[in-house]
Order: sequence, then C-alpha cells, then structure tokens
Amino acid sequence: MTEQLPDLPSIARLSPRVVRILGGNPSKFTLQGTNTYLIGQGHKRLLLDTGQGEPVWAEALKKTLADEKCAIDKIVLTHWHPDHVGGVKDALKLPECSDSKVFKNQPTADQEAYADGEKFATEGATLRAFHCPGHTTDHMAFVLEEEDAMFTGDNVLGHGTAVFEDLAAYMDSLDRMKEQFSGRAYPGHGAVIEDGKAKIREYISHRKQREDQIIAVMKDEAPKEDGQGWKSMSMVKIIYKDYPEHLHGPAEGSVLHVLKKMDGDGRVKKNDDGTWSLTKKAAL
Repeated sequence: MTEQLPDLPSIARLSPRVVRILGGNPSKFTLQGTNTYLIGQGHKRLLLDTGQGEPVWAEALKKTLADEKCAIDKIVLTHWHPDHVGGVKDALKLPECSDSKVFKNQPTADQEAYADGEKFATEGATLRAFHCPGHTTDHMAFVLEEEDAMFTGDNVLGHGTAVFEDLAAYMDSLDRMKEQFSGRAYPGHGAVIEDGKAKIREYISHRKQREDQIIAVMKDEAPKEDGQGWKSMSMVKIIYKDYPEHLHGPAEGSVLHVLKKMDGDGRVKKNDDGTWSLTKKAAL
C-alpha cells in the first residue's frame, strides 16, 4: 500500500451498539491494527475478534468495559489468523470476561464451534454468521441485523484491497456477501465503510479488471521468451510496468492467483513447460 492511512483512535464508538478497539498492532499488513468490536447495548455484550495479544489492546479493552459498565459473555472469532485470535487468553484474564464462551468456525481446545447462519444475540444486537471463504477457508462475516450492516472480517478492508488464499472462492464470497446487507461495513482492518455494498462491488470490479488485463496482454502481445506461452513474470512486467520493480515479486503472486482461477474457468491453461496460454474459450 502506498496511500497515507488516516489516524484511527484506539477506542471509538461507531454506533449505538458498536465500539471499535484497535489491536495495537499496526503494520503494512494490518493497516492501523486489527479491529476488534464490542457489540451490544446491555450489561452483557459480545466481543468480535481479539487482536494478536498486544498488552496495549488488553488495557484498552479493560478501559472500555469499565467506561461502558459492561461485561462480555461471548467472544466470537472471524477466522484463525493470529492477529485476530491472539488476544483470547488476555481477554479471559479480565474479570469482566472470565465467564465468556469462545466461538470459532474451526475450534481448537476451549473453543466452541459455530456454523454458517448461526445467530448470536445480545441485548440490542443480533449477529448472523455468514461463511465466506477466500481470505481463509474458515472465514466468517457477520450481519448486524439491527443496522443492516456487516462485519466483513478480512475479506473487505477499510483501505486498499484484501489478500486471499483462493481467488475463485473469494470472488464467489464477495458476490454472496453483497446480497446480505445494504448498510455499513465494519472491516477487520481500517476505517468504517459507509456504503458496504458499493465497496464490495468495487472489489469485484478490481479483480475482474485484473483478469481482463491478463487476457489483453496474452492476446495482443507476443511472449517475451521461448516456450509455448507466457511466463507469469513477463505478464507482471507489462501489467505493473508503472510500479517499482521491487513490487514485481508480490505482484507475481497476485497474477498467479488470477491465472489459477482463470484455469478453473477454462479461459487459460498451464502448459507442460510452466508457461500459460489462452484457451479457445478466452479467445471468443
């Protein structure tokens, strides 16, 4: 990312039923830090994600619970990545969280399983789990029914674009996510997105643009090396020609994700020599 990120306060009330607590772990991968959310309006509330275990986050959570005069009885985790689950033990050490149950889509010891469509209700707020793999296989988003909003986890971010394990699964998830709500998106990293559906459509358009660029390169230019087709890095050097060369390596990983998806769609094929070629389907 090259854009300047806006400053976010470590603790912020975002709506009558949502308080964001930053994880205290800013980086180029986590943006301003992992967003964790205290959800509800009564004495017992729900905590969504826990950061990666930074002491500053535990202190911020403790302060928030005191200011809100509330406790937590459910801790729900969107996915397994360490920057979302690392603070569970610290949260459970707090008196206000000591009786909390921990829920995860793929649970480990001392965690309870939850499933696609499962609802978590607390005073003033109802969350509905929505399985949307792509960033990880276990990734869940949550619809906040009272606000027609969605906690999008790491599939949709407040700034820039998201990373993913499986582009085909990710694109399918984005298509389904945008039909689940009409309001805000509360992302796993970055600022609140006021028009969540529009942001998801923007993500989909961006990914489709990359596919179109790859096809255009393969149609309109001759391969730059001997072999049956294109090497992925040769495509990168054309598509990302205006980017610094040190970014070409990460960009190649992104291009390979797109090629793998397009291979599954039947629009490109991987040749025996490791190069890539268009199929007749893509030429139409």
